[in-house]
Amino acid sequence: MNITPKLVKSLIAQQFPCWVDLAVTEVLPNGWDNRTFRLGDEMSVRLPSAARYIHQIQKEHDWLPKLAPFLPLPIPTPIAIGEPALGFPWQWSVNGWIEGETAAAGHIAHLPEFARSLAKFLMALQQIDSTHAPVPGPGKRGGELAFYDDETRQAIELLKRGRRGDNLDTEAITNVWNTALESKWTKFPIWIHGDIALGNLLVKNGELSAVIDFGGVSVGDPACDLAIAWTAFSGESRKAFRSALNLDEATWARARGWTLWKALITHTGLSETNTIESQTSYRTITRILTEHSQI
Repeated sequence: MNITPKLVKSLIAQQFPCWVDLAVTEVLPNGWDNRTFRLGDEMSVRLPSAARYIHQIQKEHDWLPKLAPFLPLPIPTPIAIGEPALGFPWQWSVNGWIEGETAAAGHIAHLPEFARSLAKFLMALQQIDSTHAPVPGPGKRGGELAFYDDETRQAIELLKRGRRGDNLDTEAITNVWNTALESKWTKFPIWIHGDIALGNLLVKNGELSAVIDFGGVSVGDPACDLAIAWTAFSGESRKAFRSALNLDEATWARARGWTLWKALITHTGLSETNTIESQTSYRTITRILTEHSQI
């Protein structure tokens, strides 16, 4: 769907005329699930990019104000929900603007300290009362990893046939995946963010300053929030991240599984991707295999 500043400006003028004089500028690079635009100096507008993401708007509006008081870092503050209009078919949201660059684009002064700060945030999130909290649907992060078994094994078969195999050890990959499936989260479901990635973490002055994009927030298995250990951390920073989290080895094994699934389908082309993402996923796979070989 083509979501433009002109459309956003028109939606604001129609539904929130008190903000009609505020400038609307697209945030770049933009997200996948939602398109974000800055509204004036103090607000942002968030619009789903496809029907499968529309539930995120109301969920964030309902739950983020309840989570925020218990967290050590700022998260988005919901302000209003807009209704379908002017050819845009879904609800959309207005939130407070949080200053900072994404960690994907900004400078991180000390990666191990950044990793510890993120772990502290996740620990705080996991400890919040999860009574009546939203649960992940089938195939959503925080749910059963086994949902992706067929897709993962299909990707492994593609590697065996030489499709972007790049000398990856498919036997070791299969072992990592099988180990990940050996356990489940059997404790009471705890809060998860659902998409902990550098693009959803903000930095100021080289330090982690905020966490954004809670469209996948729910309660379930925290393993899915640990993928950043291999996608962004290594060596000392991964050790710092892991040591700051009170999670057992089985959870870390599932975390490797979550990370491996996404990296495999991206690298083999089973999901929409590009060359840069494929290369990044290849590096993630090799990091997982290196760590697994040392266990």
